Amino acid sequence: MITLNAFYIGGAWCTPDSTRTMPILTPATGAQVGVVSLGTARDVDRAVSAAQQAFATYSLTSKAERLALLHRLAGQMQARMEELAQAITTEMGAPITLSREVQAYSGLGHLRAFIATLEAHEEEEVLPNGDIVSYEPIGVCGLITPWNWPINQIALKVIPALAAGCTCVLKPSEHTPLSARLFAEMIHDAGFPPGVFNLVYGDGPSVGAALSQHRDVAMMSFTGSTRAGTAVSRDAAATIKRVALELGGKSPNVIFADADLEARVTEGVRACFENTGQSCNAPTRMLVERSAYARALEIARATAAAQAVGDPHQEGDHIGPLFDPLQYDRVQQMIQTGLDEGTPLLIGGLGRPEGLTGALARGAFVRPTIFFDVTPDMTLWREEVFGPVLVMAPFDSEAEAIALANDTVYGLDAYVSTADEARALRMARALRAGGIHINGRGTDYGSPFGGFKHSGNGREGGRFGLEDFLEVKVRPVFSA
Repeated sequence: MITLNAFYIGGAWCTPDSTRTMPILTPATGAQVGVVSLGTARDVDRAVSAAQQAFATYSLTSKAERLALLHRLAGQMQARMEELAQAITTEMGAPITLSREVQAYSGLGHLRAFIATLEAHEEEEVLPNGDIVSYEPIGVCGLITPWNWPINQIALKVIPALAAGCTCVLKPSEHTPLSARLFAEMIHDAGFPPGVFNLVYGDGPSVGAALSQHRDVAMMSFTGSTRAGTAVSRDAAATIKRVALELGGKSPNVIFADADLEARVTEGVRACFENTGQSCNAPTRMLVERSAYARALEIARATAAAQAVGDPHQEGDHIGPLFDPLQYDRVQQMIQTGLDEGTPLLIGGLGRPEGLTGALARGAFVRPTIFFDVTPDMTLWREEVFGPVLVMAPFDSEAEAIALANDTVYGLDAYVSTADEARALRMARALRAGGIHINGRGTDYGSPFGGFKHSGNGREGGRFGLEDFLEVKVRPVFSA
């Protein structure tokens, strides 16, 4: 049994203020694998105080000093990659192959990109009018990360904060504390000064709210649901702090008849199902030009039928369980809503997949599911499911495709497939989303990630992610 009963504050592991705990469950079987302590506002006060004290000196470190620390952190992450992958598989159910190749590796990928970004970053520039602008760390940052991509989101927040010269307090999801603990150990072993990075476990209403409301926190960066992001913004408003939000999505995947239909539809289904559909930028609405729609339905159904579901601790390209029973129940309710509304079902549906035996039969596994002929008035068109559930619909023209794709309160990513370069560029310009994938190709580490509308504000990754943690100061050229 794993026991996480200490918080990392001021460079040391400290006893929590409260004795309140919660179990750590593995979603593959629902079995308890550990227990984690939950913090209070007093724990947040201690962590913020440590971060504030450290900021006085860390904010004055040179770029070379910070780069040296980040390079040592990269060495730590590389050495402990397998531990990180195993932790993620245990705590949130990502299949081990996905955990190794994508989930755990994403932390190192983002770290290397931020190192390159910091190396190229100019801390001062001369304006055309001769004045001098300097870019300085914003201060103590409160960072709240989700369970679905635990180390990916920790890296996208903690690393740019430290690269910029900020100090921080991290509240990871209480459901995925194992990977966060490993990350804190890496930070410690890399030699970051005490108080620069602090870790407090806890839930949103206690630790999250205390961070958002804290008068000595200069910035909040949050990834999670739109509902929770609204609460963070509201809590932060009284102290006029900067707030960066990466929230939900209902990303369209627009496929024209001239695209490589077999490849793009197959890829689109698999991308929707990857991580068991628990990705905010998953392409969950597939829009297909009507002349190719019937064939696309055949390909999609065959792809879903071939999608294996199984034990996340086994190697392979299968998908694993949802991360907990509550999420399982929510996805089941969304599928039931689709059926109740008369949404045509192509494949899948309610219940667990066949073939699960033993303890796995109790896990939070769901059937890969596709609905078709979905219209904008249906719940499954509008609401984020966060499970392996795809909806499909036809369109007749480019203009209609744009209108349907943009008919959502979200705007995180959008996907386009066509053999016509001019059309692809027109679509990229017209789609209201922060990231565009074209013919199966997305962007790489070091590019900005974030969305329009209810998908949030601010950007994570690369130069734009670093700049979120910087303040701008201007001064004239000195003259006696």
